[in-house]
Amino acid sequence: MSTNDRIPLYQQIQDYIRKIINSENLKPGDRIPTEKELMDQFNVSKITVVNALTGLANEKLIDRVPGKGSFVAEETDSSSTALSESSIPKRRGHSTGMIGVIMPSIHDYFAIRLIEGIEQTLNQEGYRSMIMLTDGKIEKEKDAIKELKAIGAEGLLIFPVDEENYNEEILGMKLSGFPFLLIDRYLPGVETHFIAADGNLGTKLAVEHLWELGHRDIAICSDSPLQTVTVQERIDGYIEALKDKGALINPAHMITDFKPLSVLKDAEAHPLYRYIRNKMATAYISLNGRLGVQIYQMAKQAGLRIPEDVSIVSFDDPTSVVEEFSIFTHVKQFEKDMGNQAASQLLEVIRGGPAVTGFSKILIQPELVIRQTSGTCPLS
Repeated sequence: MSTNDRIPLYQQIQDYIRKIINSENLKPGDRIPTEKELMDQFNVSKITVVNALTGLANEKLIDRVPGKGSFVAEETDSSSTALSESSIPKRRGHSTGMIGVIMPSIHDYFAIRLIEGIEQTLNQEGYRSMIMLTDGKIEKEKDAIKELKAIGAEGLLIFPVDEENYNEEILGMKLSGFPFLLIDRYLPGVETHFIAADGNLGTKLAVEHLWELGHRDIAICSDSPLQTVTVQERIDGYIEALKDKGALINPAHMITDFKPLSVLKDAEAHPLYRYIRNKMATAYISLNGRLGVQIYQMAKQAGLRIPEDVSIVSFDDPTSVVEEFSIFTHVKQFEKDMGNQAASQLLEVIRGGPAVTGFSKILIQPELVIRQTSGTCPLS
């Protein structure tokens, strides 16, 4: 089977399926080749086949039935099989003025300030938002995407959940050209519009600060259930910063294999509490604000003083809306500005402005804000 090397593999697969639907006169409900058959025929990975099939499902050309396979869609007719990716409408013909915002939760100030920035820009541009929460569950994220598209969202701003598997709805939007932008994390190997703070630089700033205070046993902590791209970039920054100091990397100081603490009274049974109580480290870098507060509370419960006995640097300011009232030394990620830029970039994509060329990756430069939770190492 001859193929044109300039045509993306997923598109070659799509063209092949359109061709056999026409040439073999397949009817609605007829099965098309399986993922395994397509992987073998085109010598490609499963993700490439999933990309292709998801795009066809979004065109309403096929129906995908979990556990059974893919079938010619019920509403398919002769005109729909002639569609190519380039002929799929990139946006709705009329403007609803509504942008969908999908977040795992809004229980912390990072999310609140992010949404504040999004809302500010959308209001200025005459748009409104509809916010849907996923509770960190990928199925809810998929449902939110479907629902927001169904009620006329012109584009989506998505803070993706932590998940090992790609959300097929996100892949489908990429393939069909529906406007969306990912916030804080991206899908490895899948190009999309994306905005985040530079997490690698953020941990380097935190390590540099603590090192100058005399700390050498510096732990980095994450309660993310998976090693997401965001978490890994921050850990990479931590490792690089210590290597620059000529320090040996202690794997025991990279504390990521634990579940979040749900109730403070259960703290003494938590592995992180035992680590803090036994003074395994003199300083902690927390990869999110909520965890920073929990480390602070555990240290207090263990009878340790902050910052005299232990220092804490948190990503994001976990405790304050009014800047002057915060006590936490933190890596400031400019969440409101991130929200402003995310909304502006999405609107530019929707409008098809000249500034949009390819996929934009916006990295915001973080800053270290020194407050009351970091101090001189007690051992120095």
